Formats: sequence, structure tokens, C-alpha cells
Amino acid sequence: MNQHKRTKTDFKIAEIRPEDSTFIESFIADSWGSTMSVSRGRIFDTVALPGFIYIKNKRVIGLVTYNIEKDNCEIVTLNSLQNNRGLATQLIMKVIEKAKENDCKRVWLITTNDNTYAIRFYQKRGFEWVGFYKDSMNESRNLKPEIPEFGVDRIPIKHEIEFELRF
Repeated sequence: MNQHKRTKTDFKIAEIRPEDSTFIESFIADSWGSTMSVSRGRIFDTVALPGFIYIKNKRVIGLVTYNIEKDNCEIVTLNSLQNNRGLATQLIMKVIEKAKENDCKRVWLITTNDNTYAIRFYQKRGFEWVGFYKDSMNESRNLKPEIPEFGVDRIPIKHEIEFELRF
């Protein structure tokens, strides 16, 4: 009989600390081409934002950043180096916990029309599609020119889509 031994994998989710900034800068720049993120016409320096890192076997394999204003919590970036393993979901759950601790009424985010994976991902986790901003990426490119014209599957990146989870 062929037996497979299960090995315990060490993982943890930790809040980003100030001493993580150099690593976070590199991680985000590698993923997004820059540490600046644009959402609904606003520029964020993602290195300065709070967030969580997912560490597995002493290696960071996931990251989420967020911004809380009044009773709204925006997920600004979400990165996972391993898809379909539950990492991103666990990171999102940590942001939702933090939002509730801060008396937020919703967690929201912006993705783009080409990111069909994200569109499915958020809907499967209970987020509602609440906004469609036609041709908004023209304004975003004025703020961050390095945003590419084409994204996933060579789909033109033209529009922002807003998702939210209310509680």
C-alpha cells in the first residue's frame, strides 16, 4: 500500500511592520511594476499602507494592503504567489476582521475589466459588484503612466469595477 506522509507546513499571517518596508517595496514593485497604486483617481503609496503578509516556511508568499477611511476599508493590493491554495482568501479575512475592529461598514476594492480571475474570486467570497466606471483607466494612466494598455489574456484595460462586502 502506497502511503503519503503529511508534513506540517509552517505558515502564519502577520501584520506588516515598519521594518518590513524594504521587502514590501520589492514585493509590490515586482508584482505591479511600481509601489504606487491608483484607485478611483487616487494615488496610494502601497509601502506606507497597513496590511498583512502570508509567510509559509519562512518565505512570504502573499500580501494584502488596505486603507481605512471613516467607516470604509479599501483593499488596495492583493498578491498571492500560489493560486488556488486559500492564501488570498485568508488574507482577505484578516482585512475584514481589521475593518470590523475599526467599526467599518464595508470592505471594498477596485479591479479592472481584464481581471476576470479577480472578478470571479471576489464574487465567490460574497463581494457584490456595485460600480462600473467606464473608461476610467484613461485618468488612472494620467496618474500612473506605467499602467499597461492590455492585461490578462490581452484584454484592453479600460474600466474600473468596484466590489464591496457590507456587514
